Amino acid sequence: MSTTTAAAASTATATATAVAAELHDCRKAFAETLIELAEADPRTVAVCNDSVGSSNLKEFQQRFPDRLVNVGIAEQLMVGAGAGLANGGRIPFVCAAAPFLTGRALEQIKADVAYSRTNVKLCAMSPGFAYGQLGPTHHGVEDFAWMRTLPEMVVLAPADPAETREALRWAHQYEGPVYLRIGRTKVPDLAPHVPFEAGRAACLRDGGDITLIGVGTTVSAALAASAKLAAEGIDARVLNFSTVKPLDEEALLAAAAETGRIITVEEANVHGGLGSAVAEFLAAQGPVPMKLLGVRDEFTPTGSPAFLSEYFGIDAEAIVRAARELTGAGQGAAA
Repeated sequence: MSTTTAAAASTATATATAVAAELHDCRKAFAETLIELAEADPRTVAVCNDSVGSSNLKEFQQRFPDRLVNVGIAEQLMVGAGAGLANGGRIPFVCAAAPFLTGRALEQIKADVAYSRTNVKLCAMSPGFAYGQLGPTHHGVEDFAWMRTLPEMVVLAPADPAETREALRWAHQYEGPVYLRIGRTKVPDLAPHVPFEAGRAACLRDGGDITLIGVGTTVSAALAASAKLAAEGIDARVLNFSTVKPLDEEALLAAAAETGRIITVEEANVHGGLGSAVAEFLAAQGPVPMKLLGVRDEFTPTGSPAFLSEYFGIDAEAIVRAARELTGAGQGAAA
């Protein structure tokens, strides 16, 4: 187990859960932190695609009207403008809905940002099922698969407001391309809070029977599932993989060796997503039985985020069922 993971595990209790009853939209923490960064560093600018409201940039625009570039509904131009600003010494945060930022501007992200290694921060707002009622054209579930294949690209997906703030601050000081997945679906504050460290998984609950790996909105579901499993005698480790790329390989090797079973849970397509990344690594280093929970080979139906989470089996109850199957446990107790 990595030093960071072990230290976090020592502070976690067997009953650690997402305890806060209040739910939060992480875009609020993003907007507040971006303003703080802009106040401290005049190089900080925002670029958007007619998404001032949905990217929570209204106050930023009021405070820094000369540091927000709104290109209109032109995502390819938006990314190119961000690269140009970076080449001019600015630190651009390029903000747009996840499916449009990635799907419409993938070539510009590849050539102008990753290949050119420009200092652009790509902020994918409302990813996953956040726009559930608008249908599959608005569901941002392919982004992990697309972004993690690009050399030089760091891929981050913070799980709650505190981690969103910390990941944004890290991205600001990092010299190079970063893809940040900023959730719109409301989530609780995670407990225990483990400070964000790029490239390191945070252990929110230790356990020896199985490892549950969450990312973004699914981390709180994994924590809730671990509490239910504990009541059945199944001791589940919970890891928050807020860094999808680079992977915390040390934490994965420890989880495989110490728990022998792994479940990955993501509000994204498992083909090429975090689950694929974990499976690819462990297949070569230390394969163990795994279940990859997420979107599979179909377009997502129209429905609320809660409905879609249940439909694709990434809610807490589905994680519990998967853990029972993987551990060979009965309905009420471990086998």
